[in-house]
Amino acid sequence: MVNNLKYIRNMKIDIFADTANLNEIRKLNKLGYIKGYTTNPTIIKNNNIKNYITFAKKMIKLTNNKPVSFEVISDDLKEIEKQALKISSWGKNVFVKIPISNTKEISTKKIIQKLNKNNIKLNITAITSFKQVKHLKSSINKKTPIFISIFAGRIADTGRDANKVMKKSINLFKGYKNVRFIWASPRQVYNLIEAEKVGCHIITLTNDILNKLKFLNKNLDQYSLETVKMFYDDAVKSKLKI
Repeated sequence: MVNNLKYIRNMKIDIFADTANLNEIRKLNKLGYIKGYTTNPTIIKNNNIKNYITFAKKMIKLTNNKPVSFEVISDDLKEIEKQALKISSWGKNVFVKIPISNTKEISTKKIIQKLNKNNIKLNITAITSFKQVKHLKSSINKKTPIFISIFAGRIADTGRDANKVMKKSINLFKGYKNVRFIWASPRQVYNLIEAEKVGCHIITLTNDILNKLKFLNKNLDQYSLETVKMFYDDAVKSKLKI
């Protein structure tokens, strides 16, 4: 794992942990390569969190001023704006996650433009197409920090090449030093390699993938032998017969 840490720390891409588990964050803070944190309502639900504000403020205290993203929870456009302002007030390192549209497929572009103009740090989320990124461009200035989260894993789930969407999107925003692209919803460790190759600025990793970083650049022959031993041991334990 020591060699892996050196390799990871030398990568240009930043790794953000995608979590709502405060104990996980305490452990992750000890790792030198975690550069920020993100979360979302589904992760919060899965961690059985009932009080969003209390949880968020505890999480902010643990992040050591690293960027941390919290998502609005309303479907009403006016309420989304109000919630965004409230979330932004929680801390200077807070980015407000706003979905590219509400559940009725109404674009949040105007809200994004207004908040961006008022220097609110945003994380535009749930993006799955270049068309959505292109639609967003006119709403973004070249001053206020903003993350654009492209859900590469979900794109790949449909059989499409997420790299193409990411490349075109990054090229579209050339000259926007305030805009950073996030490779969101990764499915495997190799996505970290893909994301860096394509020039993505950030990748969000859940705890299950973070735990798999120990396999990064592992000797494949050794991995093969470990797999053979696992299958054999399990066959013996199960007392299988042919």
